[in-house]
Amino acid sequence: MALFQSIFKRYHQQCETSDHHRDELLRTHYYKANAETALRAAEEIFANKQQFEIKSVSKEHGEVFAVTRKAPRISIIATVVTIKPFETAVDFTVSTEKRSLTGVYPLLCRVAAGSYEQLDKKLPAAAGKKA
Repeated sequence: MALFQSIFKRYHQQCETSDHHRDELLRTHYYKANAETALRAAEEIFANKQQFEIKSVSKEHGEVFAVTRKAPRISIIATVVTIKPFETAVDFTVSTEKRSLTGVYPLLCRVAAGSYEQLDKKLPAAAGKKA
């Protein structure tokens, strides 16, 4: 049964990071920063005008919404949540409407993991938490 699940997972059109994700690269990252600093850093990683287009930034909701400029068109939502005064969690939701014979889920997961890599370079990891 697990074999069928892993085969069909390749065809999912959305990848979300979370605290308890099976893939360690896609687990929520925690940073030693306030929400405004983390939101600004998330906005900066999508500021590359050749790769991404930022559609909206909501400081009230702690979200940055961006899309890729190249095919396949991928939507990315970075969500920033304050856990403690100087501890912030960042999650990504990456999705596309495109379908592929080989499946797009691995590509979506690479985009989420790559976003975390860039964010890790900009923000310090929270104490006791892996970023």
